[in-house]
Amino acid sequence: MPLLEVQHLRVEYAADRPAVAVDDVSFTVGEGEFVGVVGESGCGKSTLLFALARLLSPPAEITGGSVEFRGRNLVTMTEKQLSLLRWRDFSVVMQSAMNALNPVASVGAQFADALTAHGRFTKAEIAERSVEVLRLVGIDPIHLRSHPHQLSGGMRQRAMIAMALLFTPDLVIMDEPTSALDVVAQRALMVQIRQLQSQLGFAVVFVTHDMSLVSHFSDQLLVMYAGQVVEAGPTRTVFDRPAHPYSRGLLDAFPSVRGPRVPLTGIPGSPPDLSRPTAGCRFQPRCPVALPECATTRPPLYQVGSAHSRCLLNAPAPEEVKS
Repeated sequence: MPLLEVQHLRVEYAADRPAVAVDDVSFTVGEGEFVGVVGESGCGKSTLLFALARLLSPPAEITGGSVEFRGRNLVTMTEKQLSLLRWRDFSVVMQSAMNALNPVASVGAQFADALTAHGRFTKAEIAERSVEVLRLVGIDPIHLRSHPHQLSGGMRQRAMIAMALLFTPDLVIMDEPTSALDVVAQRALMVQIRQLQSQLGFAVVFVTHDMSLVSHFSDQLLVMYAGQVVEAGPTRTVFDRPAHPYSRGLLDAFPSVRGPRVPLTGIPGSPPDLSRPTAGCRFQPRCPVALPECATTRPPLYQVGSAHSRCLLNAPAPEEVKS
């Protein structure tokens, strides 16, 4: 049984014009696995993450599907039931540590709040565990007395990861934790996350808009566009042989450190209005290889080797379907 199994998840923003921000998303996360979720801004990545952790706020709500963590459906749980699992069994690292951390409380006080909210500990046990997790992420325990504004961006982000590891959870969900860091700090943080994962054995769902960031760190990759998964598979397969035109467009937008110098090409246009989805493939208006039928036919996820792609170009030939 996988650690996390998401089946046909649907999240809708019920405003004047309802918009489906996560549309029929399914994937699994195994024990100790690193799953990357990539795509442009506004494609539903963060909404998916908040749905997994049941942290959505109105007008967003889960309107279909299931999120099973160790065989238990988080979607149907009450807040009281969820509070027994959050932080102890799965935790979340938010996008901006400066906004997620309390600016008027010390790092140590915030660690203590998290520990006392989810368990019973003495002051000595809280102090001991706080020192342990800070050392895990390479921060001197003296900074337990520091406030968030007294730490660098990288240290704040590592402090957030340390807080997420207070109870050594089985799953850590990360929402673009490197977005506010420079490229050197980004790589250092990614290496540290991978080392902690190897050391402690937790699984990671890592949301980012930067394809290159997860290229060497994730095991599986989900490429999201307009609320849908348009490609999914082993990370190396998606990078070496992208099956969807959108995946190829994202890869072409990043420079390579190897090979000949080639001009970077962006993807023209912008993602569609999710309150008014197109009748056919959602990427069709921006796709350089679109077929006439792409405008009217919504493609399912087709298997392409070890990956899956939501593109009519990957549809099996009629003779393959018969066989």
